[in-house]
Amino acid sequence: MFGLGATELAVLFLIVLLIFGPSQIPKMAKGLGQAMREFRKAQREIGDELNRDDAPGEKHGPDDKPIQ
Repeated sequence: MFGLGATELAVLFLIVLLIFGPSQIPKMAKGLGQAMREFRKAQREIGDELNRDDAPGEKHGPDDKPIQ
């Protein structure tokens, strides 16, 4: 994980614990989880929008104007 070993992760966790305290860590984890969920949702919506085909019967020319 990011080239960090178990010792480095343990030291990093200890530093975070000392800085923010044990009561703040669950709140931070919840916020991080929500942010990741929103990011994935936005990413999926953008992908769906890019992959969406035109509605049946609609043909577009090279300048993106409907062809009659």
